Parts: sequence; C-alpha cells; structure tokens
Amino acid sequence: MEGCLRVGQAAPDFTATAVFDQEFKTLKLSDFRGKYVVLFFYPLDFTFVCPTEVTAFSDRTDEFKALNAELFGISVDSEFAHLAWIQTDRKHGGVGDINYPLISDIKKEISTAYNVLDPEAGVALRGLFIIDKDGIIQHATINNLSFGRSVDETLRTLKAIQHVQAHPEEVCPVGWQEGDKTMSPDPKKSKIYFSAV
Repeated sequence: MEGCLRVGQAAPDFTATAVFDQEFKTLKLSDFRGKYVVLFFYPLDFTFVCPTEVTAFSDRTDEFKALNAELFGISVDSEFAHLAWIQTDRKHGGVGDINYPLISDIKKEISTAYNVLDPEAGVALRGLFIIDKDGIIQHATINNLSFGRSVDETLRTLKAIQHVQAHPEEVCPVGWQEGDKTMSPDPKKSKIYFSAV
C-alpha cells in the first residue's frame, strides 16, 4: 500500500543516474549495503534553500565518511540540470563541485517510493532518510518546502543509531551526543541513569 513507508522497513531500492565529479554515473542503492546511507531529497536545483543544504552537507562529507556513511542528494531535476548546477559557482546560485552524488529522479519514481513527492508542486519535499548497513530505514524526517535541515542534527542522529546498534543493551536519551551517558531500557536499571541526572 502506498504511503506506508516508515522506519524499521527496508529502504526502497532504486537504480538512477547521478552526477558526481562532473560525470554521469549509474547508482544503485543496494550496492551500498554494508554502509550507512543518508539520502536527502530536495525540491529543485537553482532555487533558494536547496543550495544552502546541498553545500552544507558537502562541506562536511568527511564527517559522514568517517562514520562509514554515504551521502546522496536527490531531486526531480534531470542529470543535465544537476551538472549545470554543479558547474555554476556558489556565488551565482550554483553549488560548485560537491563531494557526493546528486541523483536525478526525473520520473519521480524514487520520491514517490519514499512518499515525499508533493503532487501539486511536482517536486519532492525535504525528506531525509538514514538507512543502516542492512538497508533498513532507521530515521526519517520530512520538512515542508520553505525551510532547511540541520547537518549537525543529522550527524548526531547517525551517531545515536550507530551507538545503539553497536550496544543493543543501551538506549540514547534526549539530545544524546557522542560520549554522553546512555541508559538501559529496563525499568530497574534505567533508574541508574535517572538518579545521576
């Protein structure tokens, strides 16, 4: 049934054309099993909020790579529009060379599969999905068109996902940052955490 995609489910696989290093490449999501994937949808190239997000994630790609994570940006633009946007300097509304692939979803199949397509506007909402090494969606957020996301919060959430996957006997409380105390998901043991805060 459409529209039922949620965390804990397998991320819909796709094969699509992406632009990376100013070249067209075919990218298949399932080829990245064994790595975490941050897949973020944005409405359109050559707009206003979008370049701020695309470049902010690009400027911090190394932090994602250090966490065994791949970044992919995706919109309903063609690969040719992506290439033109990359070839346009940031000062002129472009994004310049970025450090991860931009995927073309010109047929709107991927944004439909991830339930982020705004059918009236014909573009994807600002959906962001963190997919784990087994291809399971662990985190999903969807913003409306006019406001951007946070790279810091995406990294924090990715680290929390990785922590609880590596330590299944622990859960991360509100605002958890790497190195903070965690708690046990047990009624008695959780009191150790609560008595310390």
